[in-house]
Amino acid sequence: MSAARELRRQLRETKLIVAPGAYDCITARLIEQAGFSAVYMTGAGTAATLGYPDYGLVTMTEMAENAGRIASAVTVPVIADADTGYGNELNAVRTVREYERRGVAGMHIEDQGFPKKCGHLDNKTIVPLEEYVGKIRAAASAKRDPDFLLIARTDARAVAGLEEAVRRANAALEAGADMAFVEAPQTLEEIAAVPRLVKGPCLLNVVRGGKTPEIGLDDAEAMGYRLAILPGLLFMSVIGICDEMLAETKRLRRHPKPPKEMTVREGFRRVGADEWDAVSARFSAAQPARAAE
Repeated sequence: MSAARELRRQLRETKLIVAPGAYDCITARLIEQAGFSAVYMTGAGTAATLGYPDYGLVTMTEMAENAGRIASAVTVPVIADADTGYGNELNAVRTVREYERRGVAGMHIEDQGFPKKCGHLDNKTIVPLEEYVGKIRAAASAKRDPDFLLIARTDARAVAGLEEAVRRANAALEAGADMAFVEAPQTLEEIAAVPRLVKGPCLLNVVRGGKTPEIGLDDAEAMGYRLAILPGLLFMSVIGICDEMLAETKRLRRHPKPPKEMTVREGFRRVGADEWDAVSARFSAAQPARAAE
């Protein structure tokens, strides 16, 4: 079963898919090992691994390559950020093809202008509705796998209000998107309104400290959301724990006690050592070839 088909199966059989954000293969494996059924590749986290803020500085090729590495590291479906599709409708077509080719199960394209930014930052711009819908229509036509999940994101709430965001979400669904992503509703009432007003399955972006109020995943499920992503869950946590460990090293002048003790061997096991040991045992310990009779 392809990753895209598995994601579609989950959407049919699960009320709410929860996909924590991964920015590399380590975090993706941890998400899978924790028992989550899908992984979200965060664009902000991906940009951070390259040394940039989420200001539209990362190219499609860089994003697709990271998505492909993450998809190859786990057995669960990967849903990936694809920013604006990296240009016009032609670029959107290529973006879908590149993400599909790398085994990604789904992706989202947004309606921001340039420079695009994280959806929970200020001073964003959006492109005209006609341009956005054309890009979604082109992206939908580019799918080679009908199960590939095309998610239409709109950042219009911050620029033109919730009514315009809902209008764009519905227009994108009519243009061929499979799911709508209204970014950054600003009150609990707005969060609840989105699945009621949008005529299709909806994604909720759960960002701690962002513009959207905190909400429990059970509450999001009850409101009708079908997919919840937590892009900053590990990215922001890693920054915090790294700051703590580095400060302790400077203070103690020795290796501090980590939050979770593990042996070197256990660390390697978490990233697939057992699988590679099995390969080594199978082939490096092969019996000598039989002499010709």
